[in-house]
Amino acid sequence: MGRQTYQIPFGAEPAVRQNKGTLVFYDSFENVSDEQLERAAQAAVARSFSQLVLYPLHEATVRRLTGEAASAFYKRDDRLHDWKRSQTIMKNVTVENWDGKRKKYTPLEAALRFIDEKYPSPLFLYLTADNANRFASFATFEEWIVRIRLVLEDSPKHLHPRLEKFRHRWDTVDEWLRKEKPNAQTDSYSRRR
Repeated sequence: MGRQTYQIPFGAEPAVRQNKGTLVFYDSFENVSDEQLERAAQAAVARSFSQLVLYPLHEATVRRLTGEAASAFYKRDDRLHDWKRSQTIMKNVTVENWDGKRKKYTPLEAALRFIDEKYPSPLFLYLTADNANRFASFATFEEWIVRIRLVLEDSPKHLHPRLEKFRHRWDTVDEWLRKEKPNAQTDSYSRRR
């Protein structure tokens, strides 16, 4: 293997990347409101993610995963693109349509492999509490939970035993945002000193 020389101007410093990782919102988006999408974008901005990826599921995937029917993929995809154009919270939002291109059931493991290869690490998977419990019931959960982290939209009423076991690998959005914003009493106390 031959050597290759590079010329770097005197005083040049490598670019400092301030944003990190990817927040992936994995859902059918059948019943997700604009407020929930805005909350996910606010969480991504608060934690300095380089991008927010909205990953809508194909109807066959929704049917196999939840047992419920979903509207056509293109309708949900169009709605997400409309929201993306109208929102002003985060600049780098991507609507991933890989599941729609496949036009069939896509296992979560296959989707995670695709996301892992395509988007920058670290990966955080944004899920509803029900989807998190479903994910924890899969045999490959323990393999994936050490490679990604979970962000739950709301606190689950009951936890799958594997979610309890890996409690240190997930947070709720409220916990996340609370960690970013210091307590108001602490701020006023530090100002008085």
